[in-house]
Amino acid sequence: MSDPEPCRIKQEEAEGLIDLSEDVKVHPNVQTKMFLCPFCGKSYNRQDKFRKHQSTHTGEKPYKCSHCYKPFSQPEYLRKHERIHTGEKPYKCSHCDKRFSLLKTMKTHERIHTGEKPFTCTECGTSFSQLSHLNQHMRIHTGEKPHECDQCGKTFSRLPDLKKHLRVHTNEKPYSCSECGKSFMWQTSLKLHQKIHTGVREFDCLECGKTFITVGDLKRHQRIHTGEKPYVCSHCNQTFRHSGNLKSHEMIHAGEFHAVIIP
Repeated sequence: MSDPEPCRIKQEEAEGLIDLSEDVKVHPNVQTKMFLCPFCGKSYNRQDKFRKHQSTHTGEKPYKCSHCYKPFSQPEYLRKHERIHTGEKPYKCSHCDKRFSLLKTMKTHERIHTGEKPFTCTECGTSFSQLSHLNQHMRIHTGEKPHECDQCGKTFSRLPDLKKHLRVHTNEKPYSCSECGKSFMWQTSLKLHQKIHTGVREFDCLECGKTFITVGDLKRHQRIHTGEKPYVCSHCNQTFRHSGNLKSHEMIHAGEFHAVIIP
C-alpha cells in the first residue's frame, strides 16, 4: 500500500532535526527539492544538506576538536581546523614547493606566481590579489577606521597599524640590534641605528658635501645653509633651528635653568 502522504517527511526521518520536525515543510516538487527551511524558505533535495543548513540558524556546533575542544557546526570545518594541530598540508602549489593546509590559501598564494589580481577598486581602478587587501584599500576612500586603541581612543584603518601603535603605550621594543643589543619599537628605527655600526652614510649635502646616516640628519644640517628656523617659542616668538634648542630655551621662561644653545 502506498504512503497516503508521499510528500511529507516521515516522523522517524524528521526526528533529531533540532526540534523543528513540526515546522519542516516538503516542497511540492519532490523530484527536485524536498526539504523546505521554515526560517528562510530555502529548499533542499537531500536531508544531509538540509541538516547542514539548519545549523546556520540554530547555532548548533556538535563537532568538537579533540585537541583544543573548539566546537564546529560541520565535520568538514572540524577537519580543516585540526590541520592546525596536526600540521597536515595536503595542498601543494603548482609553481613552487610550498604547501598549504587549505585549498583557498593555496589558490591565493598561486596568484603571486600568476600575477592575477581579480579584485578591483571601483573608485580608482587599483587591483588586488586578495579580497581582504581590497577591503583595506577601500577605507582610503571611505575614511573608515574601525580599529580603535583602548588606551587613547586613536583609530586606525588597519589592524596591523593599531598593533604597532599599542607599543607606544606598552613600551614594547621587539626589534633588537645584533651588534649591541639595543632594542627598538620600530623596524625602521632599528635599520637606521644599524647604520651606526656599518658606517654607511648615503645622504650627501649638496652645499658642502658632508654626509649623513639618515635623511633626517641631512635635513637638520641643511638648515645651516638655508637659515631656516622652524621652531618658535610660544612665550617670546624667538625661533630656533633645532627642537632641542627650543625646549632648552623654554625652560628659561619656566625658570628652571639657563640653557646653552647649540649653533
